[in-house]
Amino acid sequence: MSKPIIFCDFDGTVTANDNIIAIMKKFNPPGWETVKNQILDQSISIREGVAKMFSLLPVEAKDDIISYVLEQAEIREGFSDFVAYTKQQQLPLYIVSGGIDFFVYPLLEPFGPFDGIYCNSADFSGDTIKLVFPHGCDETCTSQGCGCCKPSVIRDLLGSSAKSIVIGDSISDWEAAKQADFVIARDLLAEKCQEADIDYKPFETFHEVIAIVDDYTGVKS
Repeated sequence: MSKPIIFCDFDGTVTANDNIIAIMKKFNPPGWETVKNQILDQSISIREGVAKMFSLLPVEAKDDIISYVLEQAEIREGFSDFVAYTKQQQLPLYIVSGGIDFFVYPLLEPFGPFDGIYCNSADFSGDTIKLVFPHGCDETCTSQGCGCCKPSVIRDLLGSSAKSIVIGDSISDWEAAKQADFVIARDLLAEKCQEADIDYKPFETFHEVIAIVDDYTGVKS
């Protein structure tokens, strides 16, 4: 088979926890948990919800937020080996994240370069943090409410003949997983795949992901 293209989530996938939720728990702006629950039950879009949560935070907290994220973030076991593996096997690897540039880029910097990094941006010029969404939904997206629209990014990058592997953990990966050729999932995304009878392989470490991709491609590392 031709080499698949790998699209990997960041928060809760590359990192052991969700950095956005970690920020909200740490700084605890009033009302954030209500917004989080609305995102999870899909009563509001991911784009609207994440923008609402960050708008609860004052820009004066910028340095403290950045310091906290970089200090507490834990990279999931085996990620460095996985990146090396994709380079060795010449498998394109894109990071497609609903996270924010001010923590996604510095946390990934030691492991790159990647074929591409797609995420949201933060604007600190006002009184509260405003999110900017440079990778919105294309006309085909069934959600039309994504922040960083993963299925739109995949459609733009995939081409006509390549197969897609989606690696993720949460509701923000769901639309991408529904159109993927192969899904590697954990946590909420695994539950959603089970409910929808979408075939997937579970993982906890990226050493497991390496073995799964080996098996899928038929090439042993």
